[in-house]
Amino acid sequence: MKQQEQRSAGTARRNTFREDEDLEEQIDFGDIKRIGAYLKPYLRQGVIILAAVLSMSAIAVAIPYMTKTMIDTVIPSKDPVRLFALGAVFLLAIVVYELLLRYRTVAITRVGQLMLKDMRRDLFTHIQTLPFSYFDSRPHGKILIRVVNYVNTLSDTLSSGLINVIADIFTFLLTLVVMFVIDWRLTLWSLVLMPLLVLYVLVLQRFQRRAYQRLSNKQSNLNAYIHESIAGVKTTQTFVREREQFHTFQEQQGQVRSSWMRAVHIQYLMWPGVQNISTITIALIYYLGITGLGGVQVTTGMLIAFVGYANNFWNPIINIGNFYNQLITCSAYLERIFETLDVRPEIEDRPGAIELPPVKGRVDFNDVVFKYEPGGRNILNLVDFHVPAGSTVALVGPTGAGKTTIVNLLSRFYDVTEGSVCVDGHDVRDVTLASLRRQMGVMLQDTFIFTGNVRENIRYGRLDATDQQIEEAAKAVHAHEFIMELPDGYDTKVEERGSTLSAGQRQLIAFARVLLADPRILILDEATSSIDTRTEEALQAGLAHLLKGRTSFVIAHRLSTIENADQIFYIDHGQIVEHGTHQELLAKRGAYYRLHESQYAMIRTANGDQAQSTQPGDDAGQDNQVRQDPAVSAQ
Repeated sequence: MKQQEQRSAGTARRNTFREDEDLEEQIDFGDIKRIGAYLKPYLRQGVIILAAVLSMSAIAVAIPYMTKTMIDTVIPSKDPVRLFALGAVFLLAIVVYELLLRYRTVAITRVGQLMLKDMRRDLFTHIQTLPFSYFDSRPHGKILIRVVNYVNTLSDTLSSGLINVIADIFTFLLTLVVMFVIDWRLTLWSLVLMPLLVLYVLVLQRFQRRAYQRLSNKQSNLNAYIHESIAGVKTTQTFVREREQFHTFQEQQGQVRSSWMRAVHIQYLMWPGVQNISTITIALIYYLGITGLGGVQVTTGMLIAFVGYANNFWNPIINIGNFYNQLITCSAYLERIFETLDVRPEIEDRPGAIELPPVKGRVDFNDVVFKYEPGGRNILNLVDFHVPAGSTVALVGPTGAGKTTIVNLLSRFYDVTEGSVCVDGHDVRDVTLASLRRQMGVMLQDTFIFTGNVRENIRYGRLDATDQQIEEAAKAVHAHEFIMELPDGYDTKVEERGSTLSAGQRQLIAFARVLLADPRILILDEATSSIDTRTEEALQAGLAHLLKGRTSFVIAHRLSTIENADQIFYIDHGQIVEHGTHQELLAKRGAYYRLHESQYAMIRTANGDQAQSTQPGDDAGQDNQVRQDPAVSAQ
C-alpha cells in the first residue's frame, strides 16, 4: 500500500521522451498478487488445467520408477508377459502425457489471452476516465506503450507460468519424496549444491530487475518520440528537419538497443548457471553410485532411475527459475501497468451524486477561484457572473486570460478551487458527470474526426439518430453542400483525424455532430477559426434558430461573430474586466473598444493593400475583397 501511495504521488511529475520515469527499488509482490484478480473469473478452467498438469507430473514421476522395475526385475526374470504388460503401460503413459500436453498448451494459452484481454480492457477503460492533467503531464506514446506493448510482454507469463509453476512445485516435491524412499543418502548428496543455486538466483535477480526497468524506460521514451514525430511530420517536412529528427531517433533507439542487450546478457546467465549445477549434481550421482562413496549402494536400474529423478528434480527447478526470471522481467512492466490503474481520476462522481434533470440552461459562477496545482498561481480570481437560460455569452481577451478555463469548469473537466459553478441551481460537483455532459455540446477549435465515414462521425453526437436527422443537422450548419460533393457523400471514408478533409470541413462536420446531440448548453471554443468568412456568414444564419432557446458560451475568434451576443465578457488575468453588449462596451471605450479598434485597423490596412494590388476588371481580385477578420487568440 505504501508503494502504491508513493507511486500515485509520482505520476503527476511531468516528463518527456528524454526523461526516464521513476523506478521502484524493490519488487512489489502486491502487483504480482493483483494478477490473481484476473485469474479469478477463469478459476474453473484453471482447476481443470491444473488437474491435467498434475497428472502429467505424476506420469513424469512414474516413468523412471517403471524404468527401474524393468531393468532390475522384469528383464532379469526373462518374463515376456510382464515385459509386454509393463511396455504397454509405458506406451499408454506416454500417449496420455502427450494428449494432456496438447490440452494444457491450448487451454493455458486461451486462459492467458483472456486474462490479457481483461487487463487491456481495464487499462483502456480507466484511461478514458483520467483527467486532462494526466495526458498533459506525459507524452501520449508513454501511455500507448502500457496498453499494448507492456500487456503483450506478460503473455508468456500469464499463458503458462502461473499454472505450470504450481505443477513444477508439485513435481519437485513428489520427486523428492520418491528419491528419499529409494535412497535417502543419495538424495541428500543430490541437494548439496542447492544453497549455491539459491544464492546465485538471489544475486542475479537484483541486476536483472534493474536491467529490465531501464529497458522499459528506454522503450517508453522511444515510443513517445515516434508518436510525437508522426504527429508532427508536417512541421518536420515544412522546416526540412528530417535529418535532425533522424539523429534523435537514432539516439533513442540506440539507448533501447544497449539496454536490451544488457538485459538479455543478464537474463541468460540464469539458465546456464542452473544447468551447470544440475549437470554437476548428476555427475556426482554417477560417481557416488559407481564408487559407493559415503555408504551409497545402488543397483544399475536404481542408478538409472535416480538419474531420471534427478532430471525430474532439476527440470522443475530450472522451470521455476525461468518463471522467476520471467517474473523479474514482468515486474518492471507490471509496475507501469498498475501504476496507471492506480491513478485516481481527479474528476469523478461524488458519493451520492444525483442525476441532473433536464435543464433550462441557467449558469451561475459564484466567486470562482481556480488553480491547476496546489500552491500554483490563480488562473481565475473570484469570477462571478450569472447567465439566464437561453442567453448567448461571448468570452474575449488575450491568450492565457482564462477563457477556456471558464468553459472547462462549466463542463467539469476541472473542479473549482473555491466557489461554485451551478447549472439551474445544481452545483456541477453534486450531479453525475454523464448527466451533466449529456446536456452540453462542446465544439473546440482543434476538432477531432474519427476514422470511418462522414455519417458515422456526425452520428457520434447521438448514436440513435436517423440518417434524416443527420442530414438535417448537416444542412443547418451548411455542411450538407460540401458533403454531397464528396465521392460517396455521407458514406465517404475519412482517414484518422480527418486528414483527407480541409480544416473548415472538419469543423463543419464537428459542428453538425454537436448540434445533433441537441444540447441545452452550447460551448463554442473558437469553433469557426478555420472557416472562411463567406462560409461563416452562412453558418451563422443556419445556426440562428438552433441557438435560440439554448444557453451558449462563445469564445470569440473574430469579433464580428459575437456582435449580437447578449453579453460579452472581456477576460484578463483571470478576471472579468468588462461586460456588456457590443454597443455598451464600445461606448465605454475600454479594453474591448481597444481590441475592436486594433482588429479593424488591421482589416482596413489589409483591404487597402488588397485594393492597390487589384487591377480594373480583375474579377478574382474583387472576389478576394472579402472581409478577413484576424484571429483573436484564446486560451
